[in-house]
Amino acid sequence: MNLEDIKTVLIIGSGTMGQQIGFQCAVSGFDVMMYDIANDMLDAAGKRLDKLAKAYIAQGRLTEETADAAKAKILMTTDAQAAGEHADFVSESVPEDPKLKGKVFARFNEICPAHAIFTTNTSSLVPSMFAEATGRPERFAAFHFHDTRVTNVVDIMPHPGTSPEVVGIIEAFAVRIGQIPIMLKKENFGYVFNAMLMELFKSAQTLAANNVASIEDVDRAWMGVMHTPVGPFGIMDSIGLDTVWKLTDYWAKIVKDPQQIANAAFMKPYVDKGALGEKTGKGFYSYPSPAYSASDFVSSAAGTK
Repeated sequence: MNLEDIKTVLIIGSGTMGQQIGFQCAVSGFDVMMYDIANDMLDAAGKRLDKLAKAYIAQGRLTEETADAAKAKILMTTDAQAAGEHADFVSESVPEDPKLKGKVFARFNEICPAHAIFTTNTSSLVPSMFAEATGRPERFAAFHFHDTRVTNVVDIMPHPGTSPEVVGIIEAFAVRIGQIPIMLKKENFGYVFNAMLMELFKSAQTLAANNVASIEDVDRAWMGVMHTPVGPFGIMDSIGLDTVWKLTDYWAKIVKDPQQIANAAFMKPYVDKGALGEKTGKGFYSYPSPAYSASDFVSSAAGTK
């Protein structure tokens, strides 16, 4: 198998990252099947894809014509058989639970053609945690995207059993869809950027959970010193607080660190209320016009505390 053999990409999971990955593949000319377990999830994904297309148009990356052509190449379905039977390349973005990911891959291993390459977009796990469950460990690796609206950097992380040929195809595929591949030489939790980002999140959560400073002032400190348009809590909102909480809670239980447990407890009420960030219109901030987007946010002494 080589890059030219990839015609159809299967996206498993229609959340924020599944939408972005699927749209990027469609923009690059691939047919995309987007699978999720419920029609309401796919309906929501369709609406967010429209917003994503508008963002690409506003950035000058696409015209209305090319954006419509890309959307037309994306088919959505809750039928696993229809989604996977012609897949050549698979990208999975389901919740950060290795058992769930393994179960999902095992199901699609029975459906997808034997030549199909399986990849996981996991943010914090490593592929060896569920490689065997995929049924094709030699054709499986982590292929992790960041927010495609602001960056085209991706991580490629094989596990010890991944075929070198497959790693090469994934790298070529990344370039084909306009991404810059960061090649990891060994498995590492959090890849490269996320390993650093999670430490930032942990520090920000600790400051707020321990009532050292408000959420807004933590972000002001970061934005004011680093001259960035958003701070750590704003970034968490863009990722999704359900995802950030699951990662925080997962590692809190693994390492049994009291502070990480407290950080997970600090995040949990937002998840329980469905305040998941940008995708639900409210998280640490309210959208579409979060407080941190105001020109005087950093300099303002007052703010929502």
